[in-house]
Amino acid sequence: MGKSQQTFSKSEKEKKRLKKREDKKKKKEARKSEAKDKPKGIEFAYVDYNGNLTDTPPDPSKKVKIDAESIEVSIPKTLPGDKEEIDPIRNGKVSFFDSSKGFGFIIDSENNEKYFTHVSGLLDTIVENDKVSFELEKGLKGMNAVRVKKI
Repeated sequence: MGKSQQTFSKSEKEKKRLKKREDKKKKKEARKSEAKDKPKGIEFAYVDYNGNLTDTPPDPSKKVKIDAESIEVSIPKTLPGDKEEIDPIRNGKVSFFDSSKGFGFIIDSENNEKYFTHVSGLLDTIVENDKVSFELEKGLKGMNAVRVKKI
Protein backbone atom coordinates (compact mmCIF):
# COMPACT_ATOMS: atom_id res chain seq x y z
CA MET A 1 0.00 0.00 0.00
CA GLY A 2 1.08 3.54 -0.69
CA LYS A 3 1.89 6.05 1.94
CA SER A 4 -0.71 8.72 2.75
CA GLN A 5 -0.19 12.03 0.94
CA GLN A 6 -1.47 13.96 3.97
CA THR A 7 1.48 15.83 5.51
CA PHE A 8 1.63 17.83 8.73
CA SER A 9 1.66 21.22 6.98
CA LYS A 10 -1.31 20.26 4.79
CA SER A 11 -3.38 19.24 7.78
CA GLU A 12 -2.43 22.47 9.62
CA LYS A 13 -3.49 24.57 6.62
CA GLU A 14 -6.79 22.68 6.44
CA LYS A 15 -7.41 23.29 10.18
CA LYS A 16 -6.70 27.04 9.76
CA ARG A 17 -9.05 27.25 6.76
CA LEU A 18 -11.88 25.52 8.63
CA LYS A 19 -11.32 27.73 11.70
CA LYS A 20 -11.43 30.85 9.52
CA ARG A 21 -14.69 29.70 7.91
CA GLU A 22 -16.20 29.02 11.36
CA ASP A 23 -15.13 32.45 12.68
CA LYS A 24 -16.67 34.12 9.63
CA LYS A 25 -19.93 32.27 10.19
CA LYS A 26 -20.02 33.34 13.88
CA LYS A 27 -19.40 37.00 12.97
CA LYS A 28 -22.21 36.88 10.40
CA GLU A 29 -24.65 35.49 12.97
CA ALA A 30 -23.57 38.11 15.53
CA ARG A 31 -24.24 40.92 13.01
CA LYS A 32 -27.69 39.47 12.27
CA SER A 33 -28.61 39.33 15.95
CA GLU A 34 -27.36 42.92 16.51
CA ALA A 35 -29.43 44.13 13.56
CA LYS A 36 -32.58 42.62 15.09
CA ASP A 37 -31.95 44.41 18.40
CA LYS A 38 -31.27 47.89 16.94
CA PRO A 39 -34.16 50.26 16.10
CA LYS A 40 -34.62 50.67 12.35
CA GLY A 41 -35.04 54.46 12.34
CA ILE A 42 -37.75 56.34 10.48
CA GLU A 43 -39.99 53.89 8.63
CA PHE A 44 -41.63 56.63 6.53
CA ALA A 45 -39.92 59.94 5.88
CA TYR A 46 -41.77 63.12 4.98
CA VAL A 47 -40.38 66.42 3.78
CA ASP A 48 -41.63 69.46 5.70
CA TYR A 49 -42.04 72.99 4.32
CA ASN A 50 -38.41 73.88 5.04
CA GLY A 51 -37.08 70.86 3.15
CA ASN A 52 -36.16 68.84 6.27
CA LEU A 53 -36.94 65.13 6.69
CA THR A 54 -39.44 64.33 9.46
CA ASP A 55 -41.39 61.31 10.66
CA THR A 56 -44.72 63.18 10.89
CA PRO A 57 -46.82 63.85 7.81
CA PRO A 58 -47.19 67.49 6.74
CA ASP A 59 -50.28 69.53 7.65
CA PRO A 60 -52.61 69.57 4.60
CA SER A 61 -53.97 73.02 5.56
CA LYS A 62 -50.54 74.59 4.87
CA LYS A 63 -50.33 73.11 1.37
CA VAL A 64 -49.66 75.70 -1.33
CA LYS A 65 -50.97 75.21 -4.86
CA ILE A 66 -48.42 76.10 -7.56
CA ASP A 67 -49.25 76.40 -11.23
CA ALA A 68 -46.84 74.20 -13.21
CA GLU A 69 -46.94 76.59 -16.19
CA SER A 70 -45.43 79.40 -14.08
CA ILE A 71 -42.23 77.43 -13.35
CA GLU A 72 -39.35 78.49 -15.64
CA VAL A 73 -36.70 75.86 -16.15
CA SER A 74 -34.43 77.79 -18.54
CA ILE A 75 -32.79 81.19 -18.48
CA PRO A 76 -35.26 83.89 -19.51
CA LYS A 77 -34.61 85.56 -22.87
CA THR A 78 -32.96 88.97 -22.71
CA LEU A 79 -34.82 91.79 -24.36
CA PRO A 80 -32.91 94.29 -26.51
CA GLY A 81 -33.46 97.06 -23.91
CA ASP A 82 -32.15 94.94 -21.02
CA LYS A 83 -28.66 94.40 -22.44
CA GLU A 84 -26.01 96.98 -21.54
CA GLU A 85 -24.05 98.41 -24.43
CA ILE A 86 -20.33 97.95 -23.81
CA ASP A 87 -17.83 100.03 -25.74
CA PRO A 88 -15.40 97.52 -27.26
CA ILE A 89 -12.67 100.15 -27.66
CA ARG A 90 -10.44 100.51 -24.59
CA ASN A 91 -7.62 102.86 -23.74
CA GLY A 92 -4.29 102.01 -22.20
CA LYS A 93 -0.55 102.48 -22.08
CA VAL A 94 2.17 100.35 -23.67
CA SER A 95 4.24 98.90 -20.82
CA PHE A 96 6.63 96.87 -22.99
CA PHE A 97 7.12 96.38 -26.70
CA ASP A 98 9.96 94.56 -28.45
CA SER A 99 9.87 95.52 -32.13
CA SER A 100 12.54 92.96 -33.08
CA LYS A 101 10.47 90.08 -31.71
CA GLY A 102 7.12 91.66 -32.61
CA PHE A 103 5.21 91.49 -29.35
CA GLY A 104 4.49 93.51 -26.23
CA PHE A 105 2.09 94.25 -23.39
CA ILE A 106 -0.51 96.96 -22.88
CA ILE A 107 -1.88 97.98 -19.46
CA ASP A 108 -5.58 98.85 -19.52
CA SER A 109 -6.30 102.25 -17.95
CA GLU A 110 -9.67 101.11 -16.49
CA ASN A 111 -8.75 97.94 -14.62
CA ASN A 112 -4.90 97.98 -14.79
CA GLU A 113 -4.79 94.52 -16.40
CA LYS A 114 -1.98 93.56 -18.76
CA TYR A 115 -2.90 92.34 -22.23
CA PHE A 116 -0.59 90.71 -24.75
CA THR A 117 -0.33 92.30 -28.18
CA HIS A 118 1.35 91.07 -31.34
CA VAL A 119 2.69 93.04 -34.29
CA SER A 120 -0.04 91.46 -36.45
CA GLY A 121 -2.69 93.24 -34.32
CA LEU A 122 -1.18 96.73 -34.70
CA LEU A 123 -2.58 99.47 -36.92
CA ASP A 124 0.16 102.00 -36.03
CA THR A 125 3.75 101.52 -34.92
CA ILE A 126 4.04 101.76 -31.14
CA VAL A 127 6.83 102.09 -28.59
CA GLU A 128 6.93 101.91 -24.79
CA ASN A 129 4.86 104.48 -22.79
CA ASP A 130 2.61 105.31 -25.79
CA LYS A 131 -1.08 105.97 -25.07
CA VAL A 132 -3.11 103.61 -27.26
CA SER A 133 -6.66 102.51 -27.96
CA PHE A 134 -7.33 98.82 -28.57
CA GLU A 135 -9.95 96.08 -28.65
CA LEU A 136 -9.82 92.74 -26.86
CA GLU A 137 -10.01 89.34 -28.49
CA LYS A 138 -9.81 85.85 -26.98
CA GLY A 139 -6.46 84.23 -27.71
CA LEU A 140 -4.91 80.86 -26.89
CA LYS A 141 -3.66 81.90 -23.43
CA GLY A 142 -6.13 84.67 -22.57
CA MET A 143 -7.28 88.02 -23.86
CA ASN A 144 -5.15 89.74 -26.53
CA ALA A 145 -5.11 93.39 -27.55
CA VAL A 146 -5.90 93.79 -31.26
CA ARG A 147 -6.52 96.75 -33.59
CA VAL A 148 -4.07 98.83 -31.56
CA LYS A 149 -3.85 102.55 -32.51
CA LYS A 150 -1.85 105.43 -31.08
CA ILE A 151 -3.90 108.19 -29.45
